[in-house]
Amino acid sequence: MADLLGSILNSMEKPPTVGDQESRRKAREQAARIKKMEEDEKRKKAEFRKKMEKEVCDFIQDSSQQKRKYNPMGKIERSILHDVAEVAGLTSFSFGEDEETRYVMLFKKEFAPSDEELEAYRKGEEWDPQLAEQRRRLKEQAALEEAASSQSKKPEACPNSNYRDKYSHLIGTSAAKDAAHTLEANRAYGCVPVANKRDTRSIEEAMNEIRAKKRQKREDDTGAHSSSSS
Repeated sequence: MADLLGSILNSMEKPPTVGDQESRRKAREQAARIKKMEEDEKRKKAEFRKKMEKEVCDFIQDSSQQKRKYNPMGKIERSILHDVAEVAGLTSFSFGEDEETRYVMLFKKEFAPSDEELEAYRKGEEWDPQLAEQRRRLKEQAALEEAASSQSKKPEACPNSNYRDKYSHLIGTSAAKDAAHTLEANRAYGCVPVANKRDTRSIEEAMNEIRAKKRQKREDDTGAHSSSSS
């Protein structure tokens, strides 16, 4: 019996020491602080949402305002404001390079910002509609001038008109005329006849051949004249 009673006593939980009691007290206090902080955070979010809902409602009812810019705020506040704006049917954007400077802008649907306006805000610039219109007109004018300049440039003509003048001092007017004739435009195949596309002779070789034909013709004519005279 003594052994059984001792075993039962040993298996029972020992009473907490002074150190254990202190640890448990601190744990309970920490849990209470965390719970209070969460409740405070939840209350602050609800109050902020209620405030933003009122401001958004006033903004919508004010016909003199097309957009509204808010001061920089934290990520949670921006998220709440975006949500309120979406529910109210507004367009909202966040701008700023870092968390310390990011802010929210609201736009009424009928006054949604253009891409140029959004780009200005992203660059940290103020939007000036008059300056933007002036830039747009200058850009359009430059485009029109460029188009007119490109249309005024005429394509180069086929080089067959001055061929005779270029080589007349070398081979004579008649021979140059024959050579130029071989380069008359063929509408179906560019500026050179199809047959000449397969001609691998150089210009000098062609000129030599033409001169040889002319000499042969003159010799034939001379021989024929001599025969008829005799």
